[in-house]
Amino acid sequence: MEGNNTVASWYNKMHTERNPFIERAYECSELTIPALLPREGHTGSSDLPTPYQSLGARGVNNLAAKLLLALFPPNTPFFKLAVDDFTLEELTQQEGMRAQVEEGLNRIERAVQSEYESRAMNVSLFEALKHVIVTGNVLLYIAPTGELKVYRMDRYVVQRDTMGNVMKTIVKESVSMGSLPAATREELIKTMSDDEVEKALTSNIDLYTCVKRTETGWKVWQEAKNVVIESSKGDYPEGKSPWIVLRWTKIDGESYGRGYIEEYLGDLKSLEGLSQAILEGSAAMAKLLFMVNPNGTTNKEDIANAENGAVVDGNAADVTTLQANKFADFRVALEQGNKLEERLSFAFLLNSAVQRSGERVTAEEIRFMAQELEDALGGIYSILSQELQLPMVSRIMLQMQKARKLPSLPKGVVRPVIVAGFASLGRGQDLSKLTQFVQLVAQLANLPPELNKNDIIKRIGTALGIDMKGIVKTPEELQAEQQQAMQQQMALQATGPMAQAAGRVMEQGAANAP
Repeated sequence: MEGNNTVASWYNKMHTERNPFIERAYECSELTIPALLPREGHTGSSDLPTPYQSLGARGVNNLAAKLLLALFPPNTPFFKLAVDDFTLEELTQQEGMRAQVEEGLNRIERAVQSEYESRAMNVSLFEALKHVIVTGNVLLYIAPTGELKVYRMDRYVVQRDTMGNVMKTIVKESVSMGSLPAATREELIKTMSDDEVEKALTSNIDLYTCVKRTETGWKVWQEAKNVVIESSKGDYPEGKSPWIVLRWTKIDGESYGRGYIEEYLGDLKSLEGLSQAILEGSAAMAKLLFMVNPNGTTNKEDIANAENGAVVDGNAADVTTLQANKFADFRVALEQGNKLEERLSFAFLLNSAVQRSGERVTAEEIRFMAQELEDALGGIYSILSQELQLPMVSRIMLQMQKARKLPSLPKGVVRPVIVAGFASLGRGQDLSKLTQFVQLVAQLANLPPELNKNDIIKRIGTALGIDMKGIVKTPEELQAEQQQAMQQQMALQATGPMAQAAGRVMEQGAANAP
């Protein structure tokens, strides 16, 4: 490619659009975990800024851990395979087919879950979640070997359409010629002069990877020195690309997301300023200085050189201690800082925010407040389930099918459905409603006879939004159970005398035995 049609030129153009978002991300990273997104030229740990408070870092790590456990629970599949309703209806008409289909899908689910766990992706996913919380954006690449690579925001650019769909992603990497595949090195060397080859072998070159949407899926290729690397060209089906572009929030018309930290940036900045002021002021007030009246009778050398418990000549009124007398001012700053910490602790779902101050705090109160905070992440779960979990499981299944570890599934008939994260919140709400329903129905034991108990139970279930099918027994089922109970009772009554007679016979036989 030449001129403005090179991937490098596309990257430079899209880089300008990214600047406002990445500047905000730099600011958020500096107040939480500076190493997540260091500014250009600040790669070493000694060059990174050091925050005066640790609440930001603690909150990010806590929130990322909660998200990881909710989205990818250990030893539990985070997805299931669902069959098209019409196909399932046809299969259920054949006796035993539905059970066979569900058993086969369950085996595939276990195989995919086992493959996911064997790849040990959770380490990279935890890092990616921290990036998306702080900067709002991160790029993941699922390698053919199974490893998961994380690209931070300053290493790629992305372009979306008006609906938020990814149209183009370009990754910029600085690599050495020796790290490239042999075929790629040969292609590049053919396009360089001897001086350029010698320079490229001793220094890094910029390698661009472009992933572009087509009508049928994705097209990918790499460029270096404005030369297309033929061996890097490839295609991916729709919805099964190894390149996964994540964002924290979806904002129409913007190609990049906004981080969670940006929503609380004001509180973090205020807490940072107050923490710095309190720390520096406390250090200044901790300095101990004795002041001696120059016109007094006390000698300052005697005070400075005297040992503990020594007796010196002088007047106590001549010696004073330097005090800032800023206790009241620092008390105001400390109280304001505590309020900021409390607000941020709620935002980061820290356990310290759940339990209120008090001697009598019930376990149920703590559980309710913790569940309320978890439910607040419902919107985040929904976007991550669609842009992280679903593409990941689709890609893993495709890789397993190519490696002949899974059978090919009918297209459009079987599809993965996410059951962790947002879906698990829905199941938790269903359990809460069902528990409340049982508790309310249990209170109807002493209902006056003039009230219709069955109708009241149905109305309670309807008010709670519960599907009553199968929960409340029908009159026919109750009558059948009563008849069965009566038959069992009659059988017991009939067999009772017979059993007693048999017992007496056995006793007489035992007594007459020699």
